[in-house]
This record gives sequence, structure tokens and C-alpha cells, in this order.
Amino acid sequence: MDPNSYPSAPPAVWTDEKSAMMQSPPPPPYMDAPPPGDPQFSKVYPPQPQDHGMPQQYSVGYNQQPYAMGQQYPLQPGTVMVQPTMFVAPHPLENPVKDYLGYSIFTMICCCLPLGIAALIYSISAREANHTGDRLAAERSSRTAKTLNHVALGLGLGSLVLIIIYMIVIFVIAYN
Repeated sequence: MDPNSYPSAPPAVWTDEKSAMMQSPPPPPYMDAPPPGDPQFSKVYPPQPQDHGMPQQYSVGYNQQPYAMGQQYPLQPGTVMVQPTMFVAPHPLENPVKDYLGYSIFTMICCCLPLGIAALIYSISAREANHTGDRLAAERSSRTAKTLNHVALGLGLGSLVLIIIYMIVIFVIAYN
């Protein structure tokens, strides 16, 4: 098969060459450096000052004071004092909101799995909000978990009643 016949193939005018846009100029050609004994070496690499002694003493000027090595500097009038960091840790609610966790597990296992899972998620969310001290989020999650549990229980009981009625009708029709 021809790779150019695919819908994702590049256009026919496309070439493998890179465009000249947004490219930097090529680097200068490589040149060997002269060996260190060559007189041209000092022209390419000028000698660097080698000063490894004690630091120079600065002249006193601009209202500066000389300080000896190891001497502490006096405190300046613009010193900034840093206050200690205070951490505010959330604490659990004194009167926690009901989370309906057991009810959610029951409806998830026995009544309606999808609504039971949703109720379980909201129950866990209510429990976490109780633990972090967020009463509004705890009440909202608790109310949602309670509603989902009631609906799941209603659907589970309704389907159970319909199955029992269906079995009775089948039993009556089969033996008449």
C-alpha cells in the first residue's frame, strides 16, 4: 500500500527539509587551539590574574566602618523581627451530624447497589466533614445520604413485592 494514500499522510508538497524559520545561524567552524607553549596561545587565552592572598582592605568611605574578620556587625535600626507561625488545626464537631454509614452499607448490599454506592460515598463525606469540623458540608452530605438510602430502600422493597406478586401469579396460573 502507498503510505501517501492514508488520510493522515502529509501533503504532497511537503518535503523532509526543515524550514528556515525560527532557526539560529550555524555555529562557527571548529578551530584547533594552539598548544600552551605556542606564542599564539597567549593571544587566544590571555593570562588570568592569580590572587589567592588575603582580601583587600577597603577604604573607609561613604559612612562605612571597617570590621575585623570574625567580628559581629552591630544591629541596624531597620531589623525585621519574624513572628512565630501559628497553625490552626481543625477539630471534630462536638455534636457530630449523623452520617448513615450503616444504613448505606445495608442498602448497597441488600436493596439497590448503584444508589447504595452513592449513599455510601455521601456517608463517608459526611463523616469526614464531621471530623474536620465543617458542619455545613456534614449536614448537606448527611441529608443527601439519607435521601439516597430511602430511595434505595423503597426501590428494593418495591422490587421485592413485585417479585413476590409475580411468583404468586405464576404459581396460580401453573396449577389451574
